[in-house]
Amino acid sequence: MKCWCWGCGRCRRKEQHQRATLRAKLTLSIIAMLTIGIAAALWVSTMGIRHYMVANIDSDLRASRDGLQRTRLTSDQVATLAAIADLSGQFAAENHSNRTLFAVVGRDGKATPFGKAAPDAAQRALADAVPDAAALARRDTPVDVTAHGTGYRVTALRLGGPDGRLLLMANSTTAVTQTMHKVVRLVLGVGAALVACLGTATFIGARRRLRPLEDMVETASAIAEGCPQGLDLSRRVASRGHRHSGGEVEQLRTALNAMLQQLETAFVTREHAAGQLRRFVADASHELRTPLAAIRGYLQLDEKGMFGDEAERARAMARMNAEAERMARLLDELLALARLDQRPRLRPAPVDLAGVARAAAADLSAQQPGRPVELRLPADCPVLADEPTLHQIVSNLLANVRIHTPADARVRVSVEEGDEEGGFGVLRVADEGPGMRPQDAERIFDRFFRTGGTEGSGLGMAVVRAAVDAHDGTVRVTTAPGEGLTVVVALPSARAGRPHHARAEASSTTVMSGGAPTRTGGPQAPAPRVT
Repeated sequence: MKCWCWGCGRCRRKEQHQRATLRAKLTLSIIAMLTIGIAAALWVSTMGIRHYMVANIDSDLRASRDGLQRTRLTSDQVATLAAIADLSGQFAAENHSNRTLFAVVGRDGKATPFGKAAPDAAQRALADAVPDAAALARRDTPVDVTAHGTGYRVTALRLGGPDGRLLLMANSTTAVTQTMHKVVRLVLGVGAALVACLGTATFIGARRRLRPLEDMVETASAIAEGCPQGLDLSRRVASRGHRHSGGEVEQLRTALNAMLQQLETAFVTREHAAGQLRRFVADASHELRTPLAAIRGYLQLDEKGMFGDEAERARAMARMNAEAERMARLLDELLALARLDQRPRLRPAPVDLAGVARAAAADLSAQQPGRPVELRLPADCPVLADEPTLHQIVSNLLANVRIHTPADARVRVSVEEGDEEGGFGVLRVADEGPGMRPQDAERIFDRFFRTGGTEGSGLGMAVVRAAVDAHDGTVRVTTAPGEGLTVVVALPSARAGRPHHARAEASSTTVMSGGAPTRTGGPQAPAPRVT
């Protein structure tokens, strides 16, 4: 069962054991490969040395055999020479010094006397070790035999004479065996030292190389196990420098940190969205509860006959209608936000932004005849937008001015085409109201955000932000206490690729005060339509 504790000693010991096992496996695998290589090199070297030394012995034996064959001596002549020169004694001495052995064998393959000397034990053992001396005499290459506990390379030649005796000549391979033993001991000693040094270096190097991986395991385990304060996604795998890790390990560390950054960002975004949703539900419930409570209160008063006359009843009905309209507007804005949050596939078409702004300004003048409204609009400014949504954007911006600024505060509405590649239609709404504090301006697009003591649902600017985003546009706010509020909206132009500065000649400035519009500068533009 997984342990969910933080800093559990048992879990940490298990991780350390796994890391140690990985280092040990890596070290043992390298040692095993090195050992196999040393063993292969040892076998090749010893076989090479043996082949070289045996080849020298065979060369000497063949040279001696060929020399005796060229003399064509018979066994009697060899025996006479041996009697004269006492060759047997010299041969015996040579046997002890050079480890070379001679033996004469008869037709039966048994050792026979050589001169006056009878065959000794070594000669008899050599004769017994050669199963077929006649066949050996016909071979050109000496063979290996073991006689009297000693290894020999032996060859044979047939002596002249009617007796058909054979002479065996053998050279000892004891020197070869001793040399091979020395080589084996030397290679094993050097190999063991090399394996020990390389194993130690491999273990230390593997520990240093795997240290970044250990950091990654520790970081991932800490995140997976969590902590008493909750999930900690801010942990990162620190870099230990290029000396301790290779390029692949550094790439893995970078990729893991990037993944953790994305996870942290997604987690924070989710938490923020969840918090906003909770606040949204609470605020929506509160905003809907207020008009419903008012309507229910008036209905209860009516049921109890608390209205003294028809005038009071009419005022109550008017209040209920106002609260119902307020609730309807709130629901409409909530539905608009919900629709925009789903990122609907809008069907943008060329819409005249200047015409929409002119109509919205006329509506504002009709609602507040005493407010000075200054318009700076071109003859037309087509943008790619959904027409109802565009109307809602402009209407919400001017409604925000109407609700949050004094009725006599001047508002300036301007439309122009930007100079960016691809083109933008830019709408600017600036008022001379009280402005906002920086901390309030940062939350102006939050849902249900309202400054103290103001009316409205607090959803108008949130709808503007969502609608502009749905059109791939931008919106920004500039404000300061006592300096009014300026909102700038940029939407994709429907006149992309055409020079924008040529449209400036068609612009004009219109000032509306008390519902009477006046124009200054530029050609005369149509008067705003008031609806």
